[in-house]
Amino acid sequence: MSAESSASRPSRAERRVERRQQIIEAAARLFADLGFAGCEMERVASELGIAKGTVYLYFPGKQDLFFACVDLGMQQMQGVVKAAAAAATEPFEMISSAIRAYLIFFDEHPHYVELLIQERANFKDRKRPTYFEHRDANRGPWRKFYADLVAEGKLRDDVPVERMLDTLGNLLYGTMFTNLFIGRSVSLDEQFNAIWEIAMRGITRPNGA
Repeated sequence: MSAESSASRPSRAERRVERRQQIIEAAARLFADLGFAGCEMERVASELGIAKGTVYLYFPGKQDLFFACVDLGMQQMQGVVKAAAAAATEPFEMISSAIRAYLIFFDEHPHYVELLIQERANFKDRKRPTYFEHRDANRGPWRKFYADLVAEGKLRDDVPVERMLDTLGNLLYGTMFTNLFIGRSVSLDEQFNAIWEIAMRGITRPNGA
């Protein structure tokens, strides 16, 4: 074997990372379809055509695998939102791009919404749901971003930044679940436009006219 072909082959560590990713992605869809109680490690192994023991090499038990699935979904969502905001050049475009990316992500990956529901149903004793752990861990840059816009006079200064973030975040969080439960009644673009208009401009006429 030539040095060049050997160098192009993935290393053992890279193969382990790839295999772990494959297990999580397969398990995430199975947990969503079958439920936490109905999805056993054997089923995940069968889906991938590997031995059950291989799954246990990466995850000690079903609960560990389930949490890894939820964690991966939230990591991917946060990555997509960050990338969308970073690609924008104007402050309000950054916010709108992040909102749209959030809606698109869960529209394309509804199984992750199902996992959030199952996490709450099966593990109520968890100190903090995975969704909010990731939200809080990634809020710092947005908090500063909104505070800068307030200082520049581009956002209201009579509403605390934390309240702005909570309200907009809760609106999106609720929309994500509603879309799963009953589906969207309008296109994703229309849904985004309604959220943007109401969040940024409100629903009252100027001066109450």
